[in-house]
Amino acid sequence: MGVFASTDDPVSTGHEQVVFCQDKQSGLKAIIGIYSTALGPALGGTRFYPYASEADALADVLDLSRGMAYKNALANLDLGGGKAVIWGDPEQIKSEALLRAYGRFVESLNGRYYTACDVGTYVADMDVVARETRYVTGRSVEHGGAGDSSILTAWGVFQGMRAAAEHVWGSPTLAGRRVGVAGLGKVGKYLTAHLLDDGAEVVATDVNPRAREWARTAHPQVTLVDDTEALVTSDIDVYAPCALGGALNDDTVPVLRAKVVTGAANNQLAHPGIEKVLADRGILYTPDYVVNAGGVIQVADEIEGFNFDRAKLRATRIFDTTRQILRLADDEGVPPAVAADRLAERRMAEVGRLRTIHLR
Repeated sequence: MGVFASTDDPVSTGHEQVVFCQDKQSGLKAIIGIYSTALGPALGGTRFYPYASEADALADVLDLSRGMAYKNALANLDLGGGKAVIWGDPEQIKSEALLRAYGRFVESLNGRYYTACDVGTYVADMDVVARETRYVTGRSVEHGGAGDSSILTAWGVFQGMRAAAEHVWGSPTLAGRRVGVAGLGKVGKYLTAHLLDDGAEVVATDVNPRAREWARTAHPQVTLVDDTEALVTSDIDVYAPCALGGALNDDTVPVLRAKVVTGAANNQLAHPGIEKVLADRGILYTPDYVVNAGGVIQVADEIEGFNFDRAKLRATRIFDTTRQILRLADDEGVPPAVAADRLAERRMAEVGRLRTIHLR
């Protein structure tokens, strides 16, 4: 199969395990990061991306797997945090052999890590990976999977936004509010529909002309603006970043006019300290890994045998989790991002401790 290397270095990374995988014949070079299995097997998607270097790939998988541990903890899942990256251009090197080789490496971890889709990998890819391993979620409906996880991702973001609206304006609805959606991909499209159904006014933008044309056709009442800069400086009540990470940075936060930020994008805070700048400006930020957990809730449900209604009910509870975090932030005088981290760490410590009770 090729090279298989594993390292345990919790002192420097905080991770339980980092696995380097290589199969030269298929061109596979992958890294699997397991941050924590305190709550159960690690679950997180596989990102297929042409990183500039192995160091960049490693840094990404370490950051993403840590984030998954916190996301899964606050989603009330009995799952730990993991992530994988495949280093290379999926348009050039993705193949059945490569995906199946990757599946062999996942299987070799004996259930410590469950994989799923992420950037550069899709439901069809997970069906191929699953031909070599049992530990795959995000599969097609034809194979008993959940299908498109963006459906419940958007639903969860909407629930988090409702909780933020209640916290700021006293009512859990976006009716009469002006919401700016940056990114009209799969999640942004579903979120836009939820907002319009709730009575919100939507302003949106996307770099893809096809996405903008979709909005004009499907929802002509949506106001389209040229770019994200125009969106964040417009007269909006809520800002919903649903595209790339780092949306909340030193350029956008000082000019942002919204009172609430709730969106689907991962890693929205460009650097540590931005959450405090938001708080100092009186802008309520609901942590991205809390409100965008609907997708992981959807694919995690496959482990039990997928049931959409059950998964949607679990994703609906993101409203309650967001409300709890916002109250905790107020009680402890910290930004919501800090409160969310504390709540996740508390659950991992308290429930994870039970693993020390040995069963015969």
